[in-house]
Amino acid sequence: MLSKEIRDKYTVVIGLEVHAQLLTESKMYAADPVEYGNMPNTNISVITLGHPGTLPMVNKRAVEYAMRMGIACRSEISRYNIFDRKNYFYPDLPKGYQLTQDKTPICIGGFIEIKTKQSGEKKVILNRIHMEEDAGKSMHLEGETDTLVDFNRAGTPLIELVTEPVLRSSEEAYVFLQEVRRLVRYLDICDGNMEEGSLRCDANISIMLNGAKEYGKKVEVKNMNSFRNVQRAIDHEVERQILAVEAGETIYSETRTFDATTGNTASMRTKEELNDYRYFPEPDLCPLIVSEEWLSSVQEKMPLLPWELMNKFVNEYGLSEYDAQNLTDTKAIALYFEELCAQTKNYKAAANWMMGPIKGYLNELTLDVSQFPLKPAQIAELIAIVDSNKVSFSVASQKLYPLLLQQPEKSAIKIAESENLLQDSNEDTILPIIEEVVASWPDKVDEYKSGKKGLLGLFMGEVMKKSKGKADPKKANQLLREVLEK
Repeated sequence: MLSKEIRDKYTVVIGLEVHAQLLTESKMYAADPVEYGNMPNTNISVITLGHPGTLPMVNKRAVEYAMRMGIACRSEISRYNIFDRKNYFYPDLPKGYQLTQDKTPICIGGFIEIKTKQSGEKKVILNRIHMEEDAGKSMHLEGETDTLVDFNRAGTPLIELVTEPVLRSSEEAYVFLQEVRRLVRYLDICDGNMEEGSLRCDANISIMLNGAKEYGKKVEVKNMNSFRNVQRAIDHEVERQILAVEAGETIYSETRTFDATTGNTASMRTKEELNDYRYFPEPDLCPLIVSEEWLSSVQEKMPLLPWELMNKFVNEYGLSEYDAQNLTDTKAIALYFEELCAQTKNYKAAANWMMGPIKGYLNELTLDVSQFPLKPAQIAELIAIVDSNKVSFSVASQKLYPLLLQQPEKSAIKIAESENLLQDSNEDTILPIIEEVVASWPDKVDEYKSGKKGLLGLFMGEVMKKSKGKADPKKANQLLREVLEK
């Protein structure tokens, strides 16, 4: 077991390589369809399989998606791009090489900002973002000794984000991956589902004594299918490396796999100091030139990004950072809230409805906001009804809102009228109720008059109970004070 004292002697150094499958209809260099879940080896062609005499062609949409990511990450967009063959043998690599970018990544540098409890705000510096094609998938069926290969995924467009080794904890890695997923979803370039393999992460991990000038030997960990497993794998690997160094053992540069069941990593293969992939320019693809006009057109079509919406929600709508963070967590929620705010000026009430009743409903039924039965205009009407004191918030959220969900074709005010939910602000009907309540609590009235003003809540509770929640609280409160202080 690793003690805190020993752990604190070391600095953890982490770099991530994140692959994101792009949401194109066809592959990176061929017209084969990109669809998840189809029968094995149905989304393939002679181009994907690299048959002699076939010629690849670059997917323009994939290039634009890569540029979107680079713009969002404040990267420099390469105007001159060459594609390269990365040569290595693997059963699921049909051509015996992978078409990628070596010397001229589409995006150079840039950063993604994160915020963690431990280290606060931090810019995670990117080395590059490059385009490449995915490999196929090897399948090992239980009880079978053979390995089956499905080439459907081969050729699917990818971008790979490579960070500098600037992450210092598993928490930072976890939050960074969350931010990458949020970003690709806002940009509509990747669905971000790690469980389906459309977002994948390899972690390069090393340790060094505090104050050391050189990094230790890095170990690459693969086979992590969730953010939580990335965090678990890093924590295990850090502990394993520190214990090994403390015992006088040598850390070797290797690739390890993570077992989610045991929480341990295991060696797959050792790595040489330099992987010799024998990169050379792809002879069948001419250089890709990104013109200023093309780049400008991509920039003009950029959607609002999470931090831009956060700033708007805080500075224009007056929300707290906590509320703004919650409301920009997913693009769909943020856009629904934006549409709601276009129809009401009570932005705080709109935020409360989004984070309370609406999110509660969506979470309970495991729905996306796109499946929510009420339009923003209907929520705006609920807010207006509460603001005009026609119903209280508790009645609106606990009675009117559930009824509206069942009858989304009706208006909130019509339902409130038909269900007799509208508040009564008529003094002639509220005053007799107040007088009845006060008369039934003479001892409490004496205590109130002797200075126990906190008893006002007790009287108000009784008034609301007898009026079945229909008494206008403001009017009832005013009349109650007048009666008690006679």
